[in-house]
Amino acid sequence: MLRNRWWIVAASLIAQLVGSGAINIFAFSVFLKPVSTGLGVGRGVLSSALLLGTLMTALGCLTFGGLFDRGRIRAALLPAIVLYALSVAALSLLRPSLAFIYILFGLSGFFGAGQTPLGYSKVISQWFNKERGLALGIIQAGVGLGGIFVAQSARFLINDFGWRKAYAGMGLLILLVAFLPVALFVREPISVTSARRRAAQDPTQNKVVPGLTAAGVLRSWQFWMLALAFFLIVVTANGPLVHAVALLTDRGISISIATTALSAAGLAMIIGRMLAGYCLDKFFGPHVAIASISGAMIGIGLLASGAGGMVPIAGTILCGLGMGAEGDLLPYFVSRYFGIRSFGQVYGYLFAIFMIGVGVGPSLMGFSFDRWHSYGPMFVMFEFALFFACVIFLRLGPYRFPPNESMGTGDENETLPSSASALGSVARP
Repeated sequence: MLRNRWWIVAASLIAQLVGSGAINIFAFSVFLKPVSTGLGVGRGVLSSALLLGTLMTALGCLTFGGLFDRGRIRAALLPAIVLYALSVAALSLLRPSLAFIYILFGLSGFFGAGQTPLGYSKVISQWFNKERGLALGIIQAGVGLGGIFVAQSARFLINDFGWRKAYAGMGLLILLVAFLPVALFVREPISVTSARRRAAQDPTQNKVVPGLTAAGVLRSWQFWMLALAFFLIVVTANGPLVHAVALLTDRGISISIATTALSAAGLAMIIGRMLAGYCLDKFFGPHVAIASISGAMIGIGLLASGAGGMVPIAGTILCGLGMGAEGDLLPYFVSRYFGIRSFGQVYGYLFAIFMIGVGVGPSLMGFSFDRWHSYGPMFVMFEFALFFACVIFLRLGPYRFPPNESMGTGDENETLPSSASALGSVARP
């Protein structure tokens, strides 16, 4: 059983439990109020620090994307995990200095690029073709699982030890959970490593990998439409989720119920990503995207209503459900519209824009609350943004690299080595 390629999927999922998505969205939501109170700074300030962190993650994605296309992915992932764990732990040193806050969030954002789905999605796309959507959905579900795990862990750590020691604990958690599975199981197919060696000797051999060059992708109108659509989606989805605990407690809901609602949104994200991954292998991707966005639009509408009780909780959960699909839609669309020849770079470009949106949404929410003492104005703008994203998906057109075409890289029958040689190279059975 250890020789099956699905162990790569399992290891990638475990690593994403403590990925930058889970930490930067779900953990930040729990830390927002206690850190704001403890430092004596506004929610808008901390949200802007998160924005800076996501901008640095975007820069990091550009760096790591090129590394993943040129060299061994695991060799880049392992040091990134260590550095990200240390940078998150360093947030325990925060003090009421805007420059210091920005520096620490910037460092954690940059190193967090190695713990985004970027590298893991490239490995999965190399190993899977016809089942690619499901495989991507599984590893992307790790962000949702991580949301449940991280949100509750953060709450317990803050309650028992305070937010400073809780940040140190989160750093340790990243290292303990992610490092070993990646070291043991995450690797590329032998056909890919062989092709890379041939390309090093003769650059023309790189044509064996199907797909457009990075320069060719940047000249494609579909790239820029996808960039805009996913930017709008992530702005509108992450804004409400990052502020979910603060929003719910503002409406008289207890912190324990608010945190549970955030965890439920994480569970909904898991369902959304698994369902979207399955549907991507069965239906046309843009139609799957529109169905997912519709759920988010309903959730934001419930939050915008201003109602109390179960309504904002349901809205938070629907936002998580709607957000669930975007994680596996992005790498899937990259592989289908542009191929996997320059997957790391292209996904890095799009994920960089995606990460900017991760920071923009919470920042807009924070400044809306500080300016109007309400999130309402942003919710209205978010609804229009999601509608425009649906229009974009309707205009994308057919795939350039549909599932029935040969991958030209990983063999669907390639397997992992046995546990006794798990640190060795991948070999054919």
